[in-house]
Amino acid sequence: MIFVPLPFIVTLLLGLLLIRVVRREDGRPKNPAFVLLIACAALQSMLIGLRFGYGIEGFRFLSPPLAAVMAPLVYFGSLRLIGSRDVSKFFAIAPHGLPLLMVLLSMAFWPVALDAILITTFLFYAILILFLLRSGADALQVTALDSVGPVHRALVFAALVLMFSAAVDTLISIDIASMDARHLPQLVSIGNVATLLFLSLAAAVASRGRAAEETATTGPMETVPSGSVTADDPEIMAKVEKLMTDKHIYRDADLNLARLARRAVIPSRQISGAVNRTTGKNVSQYVNDFRIGEACEQLENSARSVTEIMFDVGFETKSNFNREFRRITGMTPLEWRKAKGSASDQAS
Repeated sequence: MIFVPLPFIVTLLLGLLLIRVVRREDGRPKNPAFVLLIACAALQSMLIGLRFGYGIEGFRFLSPPLAAVMAPLVYFGSLRLIGSRDVSKFFAIAPHGLPLLMVLLSMAFWPVALDAILITTFLFYAILILFLLRSGADALQVTALDSVGPVHRALVFAALVLMFSAAVDTLISIDIASMDARHLPQLVSIGNVATLLFLSLAAAVASRGRAAEETATTGPMETVPSGSVTADDPEIMAKVEKLMTDKHIYRDADLNLARLARRAVIPSRQISGAVNRTTGKNVSQYVNDFRIGEACEQLENSARSVTEIMFDVGFETKSNFNREFRRITGMTPLEWRKAKGSASDQAS
């Protein structure tokens, strides 16, 4: 019977995931950092399978450099969704090559420090990503509002996976130092491979965020305190609501916080703060309330299909539409239509 190590199965899954991410059907620009991350994870999983499945050690020197670039790739993928200009500036990108440089120097001159460098790298970037996302979904200023919720959760999950990877590498170091690497194959084959799979899945979900080819001018969002409404909030909310009710800009499937800020001629962080303090919701939830409100009206008063209505009110995917519809109404679109149809029949 042919023996197929678990890492090879994961490599196949990651290869299929990579193809799916690259061949997106919506024609949107890819997030290069996430594409490269999944490719690196697939290669890393294959190297683990060769080493611990078949005892082939010849390519093990590739594993530490691959690990060193994965965390920065998650960070740069996040920056693209936030709208930071740092993703296109060399002086901002160059410092993030330091982990790779330190790993290469450690492999050449001080191998004993290698694990500590990788563990520190994972923890540093996990904290950095969580800091970028500290204001919640509104931090993703150039990501289409219908998808910021899942994308934000995916990025937070990716940061937690990096922390998990640091924990696994710590256990591996302890096992090597005090137990003669007795559990090394299991820790690497299960712990590290699980990390690669989960990190890639998070990257694939995050890559579905439709970041427009534009950059926000305000930088990362500050944490927005909830509570008392400021003096400017009523005026800000009036302008934003007018855009929703008069201009129906929520029907724009590519609407994001940065684009909304330009239409209202108000800085994005002021809009985010006003919406949060006034409604207790983030901007995505606020805009989707208008979308679902119109969808409910069309479902009740027209015979158009759910898919037609979904696109008409500004959603691009059924999963996002159904999730938001259930959040607001507690029903699926079809259940809503059936319930309202029954109510109309009884009234007549």
